[in-house]
Amino acid sequence: MTRHTLKVALLQETDRGSRDANLDAIETGLRAAATAGAELVLLQELHNGPYFCQHESVDVFDQAESIPGPGTARIGKLAEELELVVVASLFERRAAGLYHNTAVVFDCSATIAGIYRKMHIPDDPAFYEKFYFTPGDLGFEPIDTSVGRLGVLVCWDQWYPEAARLMALAGAELLLYPTAIGWDPNDAQAEKDRQRDAWITVQRGHAIANGLPLLACNRTGFEADPSEVGAGIQFWGSSFVAGPQGEFLAQAGTDARGLLLAEVDLARSEQVRRIWPFLRDRRIDAYADLLKRYRD
Repeated sequence: MTRHTLKVALLQETDRGSRDANLDAIETGLRAAATAGAELVLLQELHNGPYFCQHESVDVFDQAESIPGPGTARIGKLAEELELVVVASLFERRAAGLYHNTAVVFDCSATIAGIYRKMHIPDDPAFYEKFYFTPGDLGFEPIDTSVGRLGVLVCWDQWYPEAARLMALAGAELLLYPTAIGWDPNDAQAEKDRQRDAWITVQRGHAIANGLPLLACNRTGFEADPSEVGAGIQFWGSSFVAGPQGEFLAQAGTDARGLLLAEVDLARSEQVRRIWPFLRDRRIDAYADLLKRYRD
């Protein structure tokens, strides 16, 4: 890679109440990012609507769309017009009864540069994703763009060091996570703080362990449980950009929409990996048990 620095933008948003309103807000954010000189923009997980996985309803499948489709067409047109690399996140209808949580990458073009289908699918109270999403089948493959090789992962993937490592081993130059995570409003403040801190810490650890910059874009705002069974989710925002030693380059607040901008020095990964050669010292001859669910 000949470039040394890259200006990135993360669009931390709330659900605006409709698909069109959300896409309008995304368009405004992309135009602001381009005006600010950004070259790469990361959007939050499932940005076209609310986080619907708080409940299980077959009617929600009507919100899924083909890729390419209407959602990708609008974002791709903007990526081309504004000359931006954009990482989007959509509810993909692959076939009848087959749906994925899919990240889509545009490389300054209306044409899709690549996709990543979320590999790790949670199934927890308020996060009933296994009802909706088939686990990804494309593996951990970076997507080549004009700004570098992007290791795109999605939300629950961010807790797994294996996912980040495999992206790094495949030559990813940045790790990117579109995300939808937040608090149960009934939890005590101390528990909320621990959860948010753990989320930030584990991702900074991925940056450090792999010597790579990392971008995490989360949604913000309160979303009620449509079934009225749960207490809803207060998404904690806190989108951030970290450097290859886990250092914060930019951080957003917990409760406000906004465009987060940062300058990433891509040359630092080479420098950091020379002084912390984790890839060199890996004992690949001794890791076979990682392929087991658990060592009994």
